[in-house]
Amino acid sequence: MASHRKSRPTGPRVAGIRTPALATAALTSVALLSQTANATPSDDRPTLEEVEKKVDDLYRQAGSATEKYNAAKEKTSKQRKKVDTLLDDVAQRTQKLNDAREELGSFASAQYRTGASVPETATLLLADSPQDYFDQNQLMNRLTGRQKTAVDDYVTQQSETMKKRREATESLQTLTDSQTDLKTAKSTVQKKLATARELLSELTAEEKARLAAIEKKKQQEAARKAAELAKQQAAQEEAERKRREEAAEQESGSGSSGGSGGTGSSESGSSTPGTSNGTKAEKAIAFARAQIGKPYVWGATGPGSYDCSGLTQAAWKAADVTLPRVTYDQVNAGTTVSVSQAQPGDLVFFYDDISHVGLYIGDGMMIHAPKPGAYVREESIFYDGESSIHSVVRPA
Repeated sequence: MASHRKSRPTGPRVAGIRTPALATAALTSVALLSQTANATPSDDRPTLEEVEKKVDDLYRQAGSATEKYNAAKEKTSKQRKKVDTLLDDVAQRTQKLNDAREELGSFASAQYRTGASVPETATLLLADSPQDYFDQNQLMNRLTGRQKTAVDDYVTQQSETMKKRREATESLQTLTDSQTDLKTAKSTVQKKLATARELLSELTAEEKARLAAIEKKKQQEAARKAAELAKQQAAQEEAERKRREEAAEQESGSGSSGGSGGTGSSESGSSTPGTSNGTKAEKAIAFARAQIGKPYVWGATGPGSYDCSGLTQAAWKAADVTLPRVTYDQVNAGTTVSVSQAQPGDLVFFYDDISHVGLYIGDGMMIHAPKPGAYVREESIFYDGESSIHSVVRPA
């Protein structure tokens, strides 16, 4: 008699329990996932150098957006003043128009009381253009001199009022557009800075220390280049001093009276830094130096905080020189010179989009408001590499 017992399934046992093939696959997947969880971080994680570059780029983009914000803010302020002036003008002209209309109305009332031709005057007051009415009906020939003057005044006031109203409407639209640009630039700055802060917050203490070491190395290289520039400029100044001395000696040899004049000329030539422009530059530098330690705040113009162009504008203002608000206007506010010809007080601009500026103080150094989270400080003009320098401008 055949047995009805089922044969035992073959397969592996786990904790005394037989498992089918599907369960075996599931356990294998769990093991693999466990191994993955305990493994090192994914290779997709950016390197420290990549994080540094990305943060620097974000700060640079925020700086560029800041200058756009500054420009939009300045434009909005000027446009708002223009709109206010136009609206005041419209209100005054509207009042004059109403006064002219009332005077015409008084003539209509007088005509009614005397039984004169009231309908024609009444039609005049209802017409879109009084001048058109008079042209069509030749009423002007029957008006007195005073009435003609009143009509002329009414027509003039109506024309000017309509013109000013159109200007005010256009200016209001321009103001709206400027305010939109202002909001867009502000939002862009905030987003760039938020992304940079997020990237930095994800760094470990060890990575932050390594990042600080990289920054220190960059500063050392920048200081070395600044020293080279200072040496080069000193050599140029020495060569210029000798040239002036030789010129003075040649002049003194031409006559005894010329000797005295030559010495005076030499002294005058060597006192170039003490000229009017030199004195202004000294005032600008003194002001900038007094701001060292104050925080960088985008869009700020002092006195408690500054952005880069806000600092240079304020520094030269202290020397009674007016500079535009933003970097890409300041770069056109003087004479461009080479880096090797830079003098204290000159403006040093950075990057292709001219989004940063510092005040040159000599020896390859400048005072500037660097970036968010930093403070106004002295630093080499090569702080971000020689290629980052866009141009040097001597304010007019």
